[in-house]
Amino acid sequence: MNKGRRKFNAAFKAKVAIEALKEQLTLAELAEKYDIHPTQITEWKKQLLSGSEDVFDQGKKAGVAASDHQEEKDELYKQIGQLKVEVDWLKKKSEQAFGKNWKDGFSK
Repeated sequence: MNKGRRKFNAAFKAKVAIEALKEQLTLAELAEKYDIHPTQITEWKKQLLSGSEDVFDQGKKAGVAASDHQEEKDELYKQIGQLKVEVDWLKKKSEQAFGKNWKDGFSK
């Protein structure tokens, strides 16, 4: 009756672990209900409890990430502006040095 290695998605693990936390059924009953070893349910329950504080930190992390993205975005806009100024300056200097139609010689 070897079932082999099975994979369970996060939603299923959470569902089983939450049900185990409710303690409406024993581990043996849950194990039978979901066809999982009781030790596995206990492990998922521990993982849920140890990671539960992350749920409440996600808002803070999202705020920090948004702040980081805004800073990066501002820096990139600054660089774009600097490059536009440099391109305009180079166009002006090249027109002064070679005349307004200097690009026509390179169109071939």
